[in-house]
Amino acid sequence: MGTAVAAGSILAGSPAYAQEADIEASPATPDRARQKVKRVYDTAAAEAGGIWNSYISVADQVAVDVAPDEIVEAYSVNKVAVAVTLMDKIDRGLLTLDQQVQVPASIVVPGGDGIIILDKAYPSAFTLGHVLSLFLTVSDDTCVRLVGLVVPAAEINQILVAKGFPKTQVTPVANPNRYFLGQTTPRETHDLLKALVAGTLLSPASTDYLLSLLRSQVAFTDGIRREMSSVDRSRIATKAGWLNDGRNEAGIMFDAAGKPVLIYSMFAHGQANPEDFGATHPVRQASAKMGPKFLCAVDKIAGAGARTFRAPAYQQYNGG
Repeated sequence: MGTAVAAGSILAGSPAYAQEADIEASPATPDRARQKVKRVYDTAAAEAGGIWNSYISVADQVAVDVAPDEIVEAYSVNKVAVAVTLMDKIDRGLLTLDQQVQVPASIVVPGGDGIIILDKAYPSAFTLGHVLSLFLTVSDDTCVRLVGLVVPAAEINQILVAKGFPKTQVTPVANPNRYFLGQTTPRETHDLLKALVAGTLLSPASTDYLLSLLRSQVAFTDGIRREMSSVDRSRIATKAGWLNDGRNEAGIMFDAAGKPVLIYSMFAHGQANPEDFGATHPVRQASAKMGPKFLCAVDKIAGAGARTFRAPAYQQYNGG
């Protein structure tokens, strides 16, 4: 089982919290950065309470290791894994980003998250590029079904097993083109993200495409990226998932040059206020505290890997 921590065991203003706040702002060595990341994580998770299963690395070495091999409900964090399977078929020439899928009213998820439910204009058609954009940024639930039209549940699982992720699996249902988002382990989700930036999962173009979505300004901002500038947000690729009392988030932080330097995979449940799916939930508050401190912890160390991933500058428009 994951580690249980008592809600409110370390409070802002307490000596322990003040001691953490006094840690050097930007440690200059990977070891010190890992130590700071662990202290920040331990403090924020203890405040939130509940059960946490997490795996976090800094410069390719473990910083946080909390029951990382326990199978957990992934919820929408598994949308990254599913997106990898779709991009794998694109890399093999079986699909294209400009290929269209039909969106009849019967396929639209009633309620849930996303924007397709809001447009009230069916039937319509989306390209797979549009589907993936909604899938990974606003986490549109109808896109789960749209992806299933071109990558059935059984094929998703087969591709993930072949890539080395047998515990990261969707849950098939009677309709072969539909599925529940299934389960994973914190270590496997971490390792999938690590393999993505290492270039061993997909082609360079497909890797860049997925990271551009996960690093976009419209990607999840209620957790790790909440208390950040637009520039800092662009240094983080993130995906969150939630259902019932579960609140999950996983992603990659990049150094100033664009190399991956910190990978986090955090799955939490059992906290207070499970009906609150907003930024005020204890886990979201904890993640919002972790994010800027994690980024600060790694700001003076270099990331690893053969490639750099530079985010395009954020530009604003006013019509025209």
